[in-house]
Amino acid sequence: MNVKQRLIALFENNRENYLSGEELASQLGCSRAAVWKAVKALKAEGYAISASTNKGYRLGAETDVLSEAGIRRWLTGRAEGVVLDVRREVGSTNNAARALAEQGAPEGLCVISAAQTGGKGRLGRSFFSPADTGLYLSILLRPKMSAADSVRITTAAAVAAAEAVDAVSGESSAVKWVNDVYLRGKKICGILTEASFSLENGGLDHAVVGIGINAYEPEGGFPPEIAGIAGAVSDRRQDDMRNRLAGCVISRFMEYYADLSSPQMLAAYRRKLMWQGEKIRVISGQEEYTCTLLGVTDSYALRVRLEDGTERTVSSGEITVRRTGI
Repeated sequence: MNVKQRLIALFENNRENYLSGEELASQLGCSRAAVWKAVKALKAEGYAISASTNKGYRLGAETDVLSEAGIRRWLTGRAEGVVLDVRREVGSTNNAARALAEQGAPEGLCVISAAQTGGKGRLGRSFFSPADTGLYLSILLRPKMSAADSVRITTAAAVAAAEAVDAVSGESSAVKWVNDVYLRGKKICGILTEASFSLENGGLDHAVVGIGINAYEPEGGFPPEIAGIAGAVSDRRQDDMRNRLAGCVISRFMEYYADLSSPQMLAAYRRKLMWQGEKIRVISGQEEYTCTLLGVTDSYALRVRLEDGTERTVSSGEITVRRTGI
């Protein structure tokens, strides 16, 4: 790491304390002039750094810039050893992770960015990914499972994201089947899992699960086409929120990923599933019908009751689920 990267790590690990220029130079093994130059560069990147005579420097209140050191502070359990690739901007974190997968990158690699210029959503849609208001991360996986079971990766990501949002916001989020996270009635998170299949055995060679979270509402609001449904985790900038959010998402996901068939994960998903017991509209191709949402099966297919009283299971795919009246 260069002087600037090591300085970020020192600031992140000493958020409550001032560090003198002399102390920083000693720990970094550089001159005080080099420290000042690095501080100036960090300020240009958006870091709020407080300076006090006779005390030194520290990160200012409400500093919320994604960094490897900042995220690593919040990693726990199985996630503590994952490789973090943190960028200021990327075309698509999923594309970046897939490219690294082809180069032999290890399972658990996380590509994280503060902005995407080509964010991807389901069914070929784009994903709105403005700079410095969201968290965009993709996790590389090399699971030993069939393609049919890969929906469990998506559901694990949905539960992990929802629980991380709850931990950071202090509120209660919900999962719209199968993979969108809602808070206060608005969508604040989308998830896209992409897989590469092995021609030899028909199983997964690798998979990349992408998670995009609106941490804050962008300046000027969301674009008109999504303004009615899009929301954000917080209505004001908070100190270190996105690093904490990223660390919580990754940590919780890696715990669920360790046993995707666990009853605990299924129970957690069922607790988070929104609209249970309510009327919904299911749209699948040319078919559209009203039904009552009952829950999910053990394989995460949607359980519904039609208006004639018969029950049906609905598998994920090119299906739209809406609440009646929306």
